[in-house]
Amino acid sequence: MDLSELKAITEGLIFVSGDDGLTKRELQKMLDLDKDMLEHVLNELKFDYESSSRGMMLIESKGSLFLTTKPEHSEYYTSLKETKSLSKLSQAALETLAIIAYLQPITRTEIEQIRGVKSERPVQTLIARALIEEVGRKEGIGRPILFGTTLEFLTYFGLKSLEDLPPLPDEIDEMDVEQEADLFFDRFQELEN
Repeated sequence: MDLSELKAITEGLIFVSGDDGLTKRELQKMLDLDKDMLEHVLNELKFDYESSSRGMMLIESKGSLFLTTKPEHSEYYTSLKETKSLSKLSQAALETLAIIAYLQPITRTEIEQIRGVKSERPVQTLIARALIEEVGRKEGIGRPILFGTTLEFLTYFGLKSLEDLPPLPDEIDEMDVEQEADLFFDRFQELEN
């Protein structure tokens, strides 16, 4: 099998794996390739996707490979979502999403303690948008649900991993928190528009 055929098959396998993605080990086994050859094929695919004429890119997240859209085209994807009657996230949903992104896994009660208000509706909105999901149960009374962000969250905001989130300041005072939160929410709003 030549390199172009290997690239095409690899691309197809990653595409049909969808949100589950494929690990390098799975690809090696399916294609009967050694590690070095698989890396060569993946590097060739990544190079092909870096072309400005391509609308997709190959990313590795949480140990799996995925095909996803390029973040620089996000305004068009947002437009598509809006035409499918998806409304923008509210300020409450954005606040809740930021808290979950930075502090996950986290319970709804813990989110409410941070925000100082009930957060059931923003959590439900984020679940409906597939930006967050249940990631387990906290030990203790009632075993409350723990929430975390999804692959859709990473893809939507053009992140390869949670490490790509903007860092929080080391020293925090109340004024800094408000300014940082405003900047963070502005960035989310820009991506939403």
